[in-house]
Amino acid sequence: MSLIKDIYSPSFYNQFADLVGSVIPSFDKEKFINRIYSDDFEHKEWKERMKHTTKIFHEFMPAEFANAVKLILQIIKKLKEDKHGDGNLAYIFFPDYIESYGLNDFDNSVMAFEPITKFISCEFAVRPFILKYGDRMLSQMTIWSKHENPQVRRLSSEGSRPRLPWAMALPELKKDPAAILPILENLKSDPSESVRRSVANSMNDIAKDHPDVVIKLAAKWKGISKETDAIIKHGCRTLLKQGHLEILKHYNLESKDLLLTDFVVLTPEVEIGGQLTFSFSLKNMNQLEQVVRLEYGIYYRKANGQLSKKVFKISEKICEPGAVLNIHRNQSFKLITTRTFYTGGHQLSIIINGEEKGVKSFVII
Repeated sequence: MSLIKDIYSPSFYNQFADLVGSVIPSFDKEKFINRIYSDDFEHKEWKERMKHTTKIFHEFMPAEFANAVKLILQIIKKLKEDKHGDGNLAYIFFPDYIESYGLNDFDNSVMAFEPITKFISCEFAVRPFILKYGDRMLSQMTIWSKHENPQVRRLSSEGSRPRLPWAMALPELKKDPAAILPILENLKSDPSESVRRSVANSMNDIAKDHPDVVIKLAAKWKGISKETDAIIKHGCRTLLKQGHLEILKHYNLESKDLLLTDFVVLTPEVEIGGQLTFSFSLKNMNQLEQVVRLEYGIYYRKANGQLSKKVFKISEKICEPGAVLNIHRNQSFKLITTRTFYTGGHQLSIIINGEEKGVKSFVII
């Protein structure tokens, strides 16, 4: 199986060096390739290879940042003309170049971000500029939120996410997301699905620190369009999993008179690598139809013996009066890189419209 770091392959560097040579006649391809393949190149992981590529590329570019930017944009133009590399993750070193060498040149960096992000997303690279320039950079990103190009609009929302995964932290925006709200407001009805998804993800980030802000947005945007309603739903996913009362009320998720029965753990002992199997039934005892959101929680045992809950969604549907839902589910305990399983007692809960209705124990052996 190929590894992500292997996108930086001999064929990639040869092709890239040939293209750079067509833009910069003085470019020394042989020297560039030799510098890339340092003694420790094979031991470098993906991000290390990316940073290494940025550094070596910089050695062959003009010292003056503005002049380097002009050449980078020419190289990207040539890549697009040759229909090569558009969106290719290997070219993430272009945004990294701006981040690494342009942080003290606001104007030229901002000018570069627009065309570069149309080729390869600059969502990670803009974050040091938010930290350094604060409102000045966020004002620019608000302008981008009205750009004609969806990739530039997406940069405004994705780059300003308070908790963007694998990215540099933005503690001030986690503390106070007010500066992000005009961006989200401009994009709440965006025609691009990828932009709308980014808006939802930003909302979900904000909800983890400021649920009240997101609940107000949800109330304000409700009913604008089915697309905006989908943004709200996805943006409130953490609040829904937490059973936050206000968001449950927003979606009319009442748990009263929803009866849990026949809750059984069919595999009370589960081997690591195996699966937990359980079943239950739910009956709507109301006189009216009821929206029913079904989830289950796994209380995973941690190394210190304490339990940590993770919620998984089963379904959300309208349940007619007197209707019965019969549910049978499996939960995998196959080894994965993002979670370590510990032997001993665990728990399983059934969650109906945000309320835990039943908890049972099982053992990992």
